[in-house]
Amino acid sequence: MMKKQRHTYRFDPHTLRYEKVFVSLRDKVRRISFNVLFGVVLGVVIVVVGMQFMESPSERAMKRELAQFRRQSKLLNERVDRAEKVLENLEERDDNLYRTIFSSEPVSPSERYSGIGGVERYAEFDNWENGALLKSTTRRVDELTKRLYVESKSLDEIYEMARTKNERMAAMPAIMPVAKTQCKVVSGFGMRFHPILKHHRLHSGIDMAARQGTPIYATGDGTVMVAGRNPEGLSGYGVVVVINHGFGFQTLYAHMNSTKVRKGQHIKRGEQIGTVGSSGMSSGSHLHYEVILNGKKVDPVYYFFNDLTPEEYDEVLELARQENQSMS
Repeated sequence: MMKKQRHTYRFDPHTLRYEKVFVSLRDKVRRISFNVLFGVVLGVVIVVVGMQFMESPSERAMKRELAQFRRQSKLLNERVDRAEKVLENLEERDDNLYRTIFSSEPVSPSERYSGIGGVERYAEFDNWENGALLKSTTRRVDELTKRLYVESKSLDEIYEMARTKNERMAAMPAIMPVAKTQCKVVSGFGMRFHPILKHHRLHSGIDMAARQGTPIYATGDGTVMVAGRNPEGLSGYGVVVVINHGFGFQTLYAHMNSTKVRKGQHIKRGEQIGTVGSSGMSSGSHLHYEVILNGKKVDPVYYFFNDLTPEEYDEVLELARQENQSMS
C-alpha cells in the first residue's frame, strides 16, 4: 500500500483560501544543507565543551598516576630526610668520639660534601613535566650515597685503629718525659719571648725546668730516629733525641746533657733516653719537649694524662697557658 504524498499549504488572506506551496529543488537543498551544517557546528561545540569540562578515561588514569607519583616522591624525600639525620649523627660520633678516642684527624668536610658531578649530570630531566622534582630528589639521593661511601671508608679506618688499639696505645706519648716530682713546667706551647733571640716567636713545645742530670724518659714505645748534638735540620736544639712512635706520632727531646740511646734503637715507654741539660740555645737547665702528630706540632700538655690526677693536670695546663719567656 503506497503512502500518500504530503503537501504543504498556506493561507492566502486575499483569496481567503488555502493554497498548495510548491518548494523548489534549490530551496530543499539549501534547507538540508543548513540543517546539516547546524548539526555539525552543534556537534563540534558539544565536543569542545565536553573536552573542557569532562575527562576521558585515559586522562583520569594519567591524573591518578601523576598524583601517585607525587605522593611517592614526597614519601621518598621524607625517607631521605630520615636517612640524612641518621648519617649526620653517625658522622658526628665519628668525628667527635671515635676518632677522638684514637687521636685521629676527623674526615674533612671537603671530602664528605664534595661535588658529585657537573651541571650536565641532571640535564635529562630539564624537559620533563616534573623535571625539577625528579632532579632535586635524584641529586639528594646521589649526595647521600656519596656521604655513605665516605663514612663507610672512615669506619673501615676506625676498625683498623681499634684492631691495633693495644699497639697504638703503647706508642702514644702518654706520660711526662721527666718525673712530675723532679720538674716544673715553666713555658707552654704558643707564642713566647725567646731568651736568646729576644723576640716573640712560636714556641712549638713545652719547657720543663729540672736539675742537670735529671733522667729523661721515652713517653711511648718507638724507634729512635735522631740521637746526638746539633743534628742536621735541628740547629739550636743542642743534644737532641727524636723518637718515631708510629701511628703518626713523633716526640722530640732537646737541650739534653747526654743521651743514652742510639739511632735505630727500639725503646719502650718509660725507658730512660738521656738526662736534662742546657745545650744549644738555652737559658738554663731544662727539657724542651715536643709532640708531632701527622707532621704537625701539637701541644704536648694534652698527652700527660697517664701521669697526672685531674687536679695536677689542671695545674700543669694553667702553667702551660701563661704567656711568659721560654727557656729556649
